[in-house]
Order: sequence, then C-alpha cells, then structure tokens
Amino acid sequence: MFTGIIEELGEVTAVERAGDSARLRLRGPLVTEGAAHGDSIAVNGVCLTVVDSGDGEFTADVMAETLDRTGLGALEPGSRVNLERPMALGGRLGGHLVQGHVDGTGTVLERIPGDRWEIVAVSLPAHLARYVVEKGSITVDGVSLTVVEAADDRFTVSLIPTTLALTTLGLKRPGDPVNLEVDVLAKYVERLLAHGTAPRGTGADAGAELP
Repeated sequence: MFTGIIEELGEVTAVERAGDSARLRLRGPLVTEGAAHGDSIAVNGVCLTVVDSGDGEFTADVMAETLDRTGLGALEPGSRVNLERPMALGGRLGGHLVQGHVDGTGTVLERIPGDRWEIVAVSLPAHLARYVVEKGSITVDGVSLTVVEAADDRFTVSLIPTTLALTTLGLKRPGDPVNLEVDVLAKYVERLLAHGTAPRGTGADAGAELP
C-alpha cells in the first residue's frame, strides 16, 4: 500500500523488450536504499516488484496486462518517473490509500498557470467517471491529488510548487498520457451497495429472526 506522496524523481536507464513484456532499469538512489529482491516500488503509480538492485538502480519486469493498462509502455531511456516505496506499518498517511493498481489512463488536456501554481485538466475514461468527485482523491502518475472539478469526461487538479518541482507532473504537456487510480474506497462502497444488505445472521441482521 502506498500514499501517493512521491519520494523521488527517478529516471529510466534501460528498457529491454521481449515479446509482450518488458524489463525496466530505473535509477532512484533513495528508494533503492536497502531494497531487496521481491520488494515493491511504485513507478508512476504502478506497483512493480524489484528483480535486483544495486548502485542506486533497480530492475523490474512489466507484463502485458500492465503495459496495456498503463503508460509504462511508452517509457524509454531518459524518461523521468515518480518513485515511492510502500508505506511502513505505523507510518504517516500523508496522501490517501493508494494500491498501485492503475485503473486506466488519461491525457493532459490543458495547463492553466497561476502565480506559483497550475491548474491541470486531465481526460477521464467513461468507466472511471462515477468514482471521481469534487474534493475527492485521485492518483495521477502516482501522485495523490485532490480533485478541483469533476465532469463526465475530465477533471482538474491544482498543483502546488512542490508537486511541480519534484514530480513528473511539472513536466507533462498537453497530449501526454498519465496513469490514473481512483479512490479504492469508492469502489468498495459501490460493490457493497450493489449487493444489498449483509447476509442473514451477520451484522445488522443478526438476531432479526426469532425461532
């Protein structure tokens, strides 16, 4: 589980493609400190498993499902990436609960600069629109953000100077793809409502039937 608070702006150093999969090598001295085989690191919001690490770099395999659902397939040597290690048990939840399971991709539509901040509009896939609400949380390329406005086909977020300087969102231009993960709590609520009340004999229904 992640929080959407980016620890490091890393860089892709190599991409090895093999059929419908790829192996990425990424530089991130901070997130690789103490990293071992099998550990998780989020790359642009995608939870990847460390294959090996050393000298401030790590490699991770990316399967076809991930390449199809995310923007990782467009990465190439020199691409900058947002990196985050999983939240430690008992640590501070600075953003919101982020699984690292990308739900889809959007496209940067426009950037509206302010004095020291920017409003960024991003396209929203139709199947994700119902999970995105004004002042709710959304993860964009691994960054936990608050939705400013939400429509059926787009949403906007406001980026503060820190986000602009320390994440890839400061580099994205109109037309660039971004990975999106909606708030997992919204999906659980939808699932529970779709299946109605709790089974008999449990929860609110316990004791409702008499012999």
